[in-house]
Amino acid sequence: MTSFLEWFEFIAVTFADAAWGTPLLALLLGGGIFFLIYSRFLPYRHFGHGLEILTGKYEDPTAPGDINHFQALSSALAATVGMGNIGGVAIAIVMGGPGALFWMWISAIVGMATKFFTCSLAIMYRGKDSSGKIQGGPMYFITEGLGKRWRPLAVFFALAGLIGCAPMFQSNQLTQIIRDEIMIPLELVSSHAHFWGDFILGLIIVGIVSMVIFGGIKRIGQVAASLVPLMVFIYVVSVLYIIFSHITEVPYYIGLIVSDAFTGNAVAGGAVGVVIITGIRRAAFSNEAGIGLEAMAHGAARTREPVREGLVAMLEPMIDTIIVCSMTALAILMTGVWTTSDADGVTLTAQAFSEGIPYVGVYILIFCVIIFSITTMFTYSYYGTKCLGFLIGADKQHYYNYFYVFTILFGAVASISAVISVIDGMFAMMAIPTMTASLLLSPRVYRATKDYFRRMEEDRRSMDYDADADDD
Repeated sequence: MTSFLEWFEFIAVTFADAAWGTPLLALLLGGGIFFLIYSRFLPYRHFGHGLEILTGKYEDPTAPGDINHFQALSSALAATVGMGNIGGVAIAIVMGGPGALFWMWISAIVGMATKFFTCSLAIMYRGKDSSGKIQGGPMYFITEGLGKRWRPLAVFFALAGLIGCAPMFQSNQLTQIIRDEIMIPLELVSSHAHFWGDFILGLIIVGIVSMVIFGGIKRIGQVAASLVPLMVFIYVVSVLYIIFSHITEVPYYIGLIVSDAFTGNAVAGGAVGVVIITGIRRAAFSNEAGIGLEAMAHGAARTREPVREGLVAMLEPMIDTIIVCSMTALAILMTGVWTTSDADGVTLTAQAFSEGIPYVGVYILIFCVIIFSITTMFTYSYYGTKCLGFLIGADKQHYYNYFYVFTILFGAVASISAVISVIDGMFAMMAIPTMTASLLLSPRVYRATKDYFRRMEEDRRSMDYDADADDD
C-alpha cells in the first residue's frame, strides 16, 4: 500500500506543477483583471447593495430555485471557508514564504470580479437536467449561453469536477490534526498503526458525512447556514486574540508580506515566481474564483435577477481570503512557528494557536477544523453529483456519493502533498472551461448589469416621486 501511495504522490505532484504554468496563471489572473476593468468597477461600487440582498430584502419566494441568497452564500462559503483558510494558508507560507499572502490578496481582489461574472451567468443561463429540474453552473451556462456546439467544453469541466470535488484534502487535514494533537503518536505502538489509525478516523468521517450528503442541497444549505456563521465567528475571535496579543508587530509583518512578494527571500533561491504561483494556487483553492464550483451553489439560488446573485457571490473572496486567510497568516507569522517548526498544513496552524492561546488554543482550532472540514465535505458532494448528473443523467447522479465517500477514506491515509496536488491539478482543469466561457459571455453580463442598476435607479426615483406626491 505504501508503494502505491508514493507512486500516486509522484504522479499527482508532477501533474499539478505542469497544470499551474504561465498560461493558466494568465487566464485566471488576467481574466480577473479584464472583468474588473471591463465592468468599470460597477459591482464594487454596489458592494453595499449585495449586503442588502443577503439580508433577504429582495427575496422572491415565487422565483425559481431551491435555496435563498443567504443559504447559497453559506453553502458556497461552507466549501471555501475551511481547510484552505487553515491548512492551505500554512502550506502557502511554507512553500512560498510570507509574500505568498500578498498574491493571495491580489487574486482575491480580482477574484471578486470573476465571481460576479461567473455567478451571474449561473443564474442567467440556468439549464435543465435530464429530469427537467433547473440547474446552474459552468456546464449549463456553457451549453445554454454558448450553444450546444460548446458541449465538449462543458463535459471537460464536469469530468474534471468529478475528481476536483473529492474531499481528500479536508479528510486528510482533519485526520492529521486529530492524529497529531489528540492521539498518542501511533508510530510508538506499531509501524503499521499510523496507517490503520488514519484509516479508522477516515471511516468515522465517512459515517458523519454520509448522514447529510444523501439529503441533497436543501439539507446541505440548512446545515451550512446553521454552522458556518458560528464557526467563522469562533475562529475569527480566536485569531484576533492572537493578533491583538502581538498588535505592535502588525506593521512589521504587513511590510514583510509586501516586500517578500517581490523578493522571494523566504523561498529557496529568492524565486519570486514561486511566491506568485504559490499565492495564486492557494487563493484559487481557498476562494475558488474562476474555478466554477461555487457557481453551482449560486445557480440554485431562488431569484430571477442574475446580477443579484453575482453581487452576493463577490462577497466570498473578501470574507474567505482577504479576511480569514489574512488572519491565519498573521497568527502563524506573529507566533514565529513558521521559522521554528518543520511542520506544514494544519499542524503548523495548530502550533500557532498553541503558542498564541496557551492551554486551550489547539482545542479551539481542533473544534473549528472539525466543523469547517465537515461542512466543506457536505457542499463538495453536491457539486460532484451535479457534474455526474450532467454527464450521465440526473437519475444516476446519486451514485457519485459512493465514490465521494471512498475518496474521504483515501484522503485520510494519503500524504498531504499527494491530495493537494490532485485537487490543484483538477482545479486548474476546471478553470479552463469556466474562464473561457465567462470571458466569451462577459458582454451579456455587463449589459444585464447596466440594465439592472438602471431599473433600480428608476424604481428609486419613482418611490421618491410618490413620497413627494403624498407630502403634497
